[in-house]
Amino acid sequence: MNWIILILAGLMEVGFTFCLGKTRTAAGHDLIWWWLGFLVALSLSMFLMAKAAEKLPIGTVYPVWTGIGAVGAVIVGIVFFHEPATFWRIFFITTLILSIIGLKVLS
Repeated sequence: MNWIILILAGLMEVGFTFCLGKTRTAAGHDLIWWWLGFLVALSLSMFLMAKAAEKLPIGTVYPVWTGIGAVGAVIVGIVFFHEPATFWRIFFITTLILSIIGLKVLS
C-alpha cells in the first residue's frame, strides 16, 4: 500500500509540473485555474510523499518520488509541450526508470 501511495505522490508531482507548464500560456481565469491546480497537486504530492515516508525508508522514498516526477515531466514535455525526444533524452530517462525499479527491488 505504501508503494501505491508513493507512486500516487510521484504522479501528483507530474500533475503540478503539467499545471506549471500550462501557466506559461494561460491568461485570465484560465491562469488562476492552472495555478490552483498546481497548488492542489503540489500539496497532495507532498502529503502523499510524507505518508509513504512513514513506512518506507526516506532514502528510497525521495529518489523514487523525484524519479517518477522527472520521468513524468519529460514525457509531459514531449507529449504536451512539443519538447524534443532525442536519443539521449530517452536513453537517460530509461536509465532513470531502471534505477527506480532497482530501488524497488532492493526495498
